[in-house]
Amino acid sequence: MHSEADSSNRKTAYLSILLLGIVSLMGDVVYEGSRGIVPSYLKFLGASAVIVSLVGGLGDFLGYALRLVSGFLADTTRAYWLFIFLGYGLIVSIPFLGLSLGFEMAVILILLERLGKAFRSPARDTVLSFISKNLGAGKTFGLHELLDQIGAIGGPLLVTVLMFYSNDNYRYTFSFLFLPFLALLAVLVYTYKRIGARAIVFKKQNVEGKREKLTKPFYTYAFAVLLNSAGLMTYTLILYKASTILQPTEQWIVPLIYLLIQGVDAPTALLAGYAYDKFGIEILLVPFLLSAFPPLLIMFNAQLSTLIAATIVFGLVLGMQESIYRAAVSELTPVSSRGTAYGIFNTAYGVGFLISGAVYGLLMELRTPFIVAIFYVLITQITATASLLGTRSKLKRHKWRLNVDKSSIVAA
Repeated sequence: MHSEADSSNRKTAYLSILLLGIVSLMGDVVYEGSRGIVPSYLKFLGASAVIVSLVGGLGDFLGYALRLVSGFLADTTRAYWLFIFLGYGLIVSIPFLGLSLGFEMAVILILLERLGKAFRSPARDTVLSFISKNLGAGKTFGLHELLDQIGAIGGPLLVTVLMFYSNDNYRYTFSFLFLPFLALLAVLVYTYKRIGARAIVFKKQNVEGKREKLTKPFYTYAFAVLLNSAGLMTYTLILYKASTILQPTEQWIVPLIYLLIQGVDAPTALLAGYAYDKFGIEILLVPFLLSAFPPLLIMFNAQLSTLIAATIVFGLVLGMQESIYRAAVSELTPVSSRGTAYGIFNTAYGVGFLISGAVYGLLMELRTPFIVAIFYVLITQITATASLLGTRSKLKRHKWRLNVDKSSIVAA
């Protein structure tokens, strides 16, 4: 009888991951598909390079920084599905770019989509962490990221085809994205009806009592992630570097490099998820150590073959960042404060990449000697790895204070 119930729970968990993964997939078709043409569209509307850069930077900052607020509110209200619906609903901003609304309104719509990302991510990751109790956090986030990346690959391909057959008609391309957005809403409603509140199970004391505090191991881990992402070169700079070394007639290779990143990301996320469930938080040492290679390869050599090698390594790291980095949060945090924890984690992740973009962009612009890049990479990644090891040791010292229940490791 127990085995039948356990089998049923696992089937429900897999169904939940599949449905939430399809929701993310459809969302990525719309907003990831648009990311490749938003900069050129703003230029088409009359924006300068500086304005395009500022809009992109501000959007990414809002998309990460506001997750701290949305995660806290999701924990306080327990309205996780409300934040999920609101966050995915704001993706409608992208198809609305197809209307003749002017430059200023286009900027507002782009920022609204990033605001939606901030709303939905902590709540969705929290729901996934609750589901993972029957399967393992690594497998759960790995499967979800695999489905997510299918959309991240399919979206840019769809937009490329639309732009090609419409003779670079931005308004037609953006307006067409209403169709996958409507499909996204349909899948989201169906997902809520099938799993809904059943995916969120709290212990009675967690509902009636106060939210439990986040522990030192979690904050040490968040700091490690911040440093790790600060030392890893962003994909935008990788693509920028590619555009500078390719001939004018070879610029079509640049989006293919972006697709290579997404293609490596997807299977890596799944495999890393299984490895995390087998080896635990120690497996994070792999992406932390690999993170040093992309910036060093790109800063050292300006040949396409070297850049492709850096791109592949970056895809491996990104796949692990977006799966097992998130999975580790569920091991380090109590259920009652997990939305807040994911908000803090994502904010640290975003701030790290903000620092990375500024530092490596400046190093490229000033043609800084390679030794400076080596120094920066070693400082950030060695400190990040040391912090990760500190997280592991602190977690072990706190084990005797932890109560293990069916939903998570909760601080006693």
